[in-house]
Amino acid sequence: MSGPEFAAPLDVLSEGTATAVTVGGVDVALVLDGDEVLAIRDECSHAAIPLSEGEVEGCEIECWLHGSRFDARTGKALNLPATESVPTYPTTIQDGRVMVDVSAPIRS
Repeated sequence: MSGPEFAAPLDVLSEGTATAVTVGGVDVALVLDGDEVLAIRDECSHAAIPLSEGEVEGCEIECWLHGSRFDARTGKALNLPATESVPTYPTTIQDGRVMVDVSAPIRS
């Protein structure tokens, strides 16, 4: 299936915490940043660790294992040891439901 798919109810998300979901067979971490929901692949590009288990500050998400940080808006690796970006995905909110389009990854 292509196009936006249901990921989670908006009211289960909270700022400062990543929420792990699976959309269209893709593991995604959802990050609430103000009125915006960001979706990033839930896997560190350095060590294949779920990013949703790390800390969130604003729109940055940290891999708990080695401390690599990623911009959840762009997927860009912000520090070592990660050097490769992680895919991010377009999101929309429809009637209190977070929709994610994993068929259209955004690469930085």
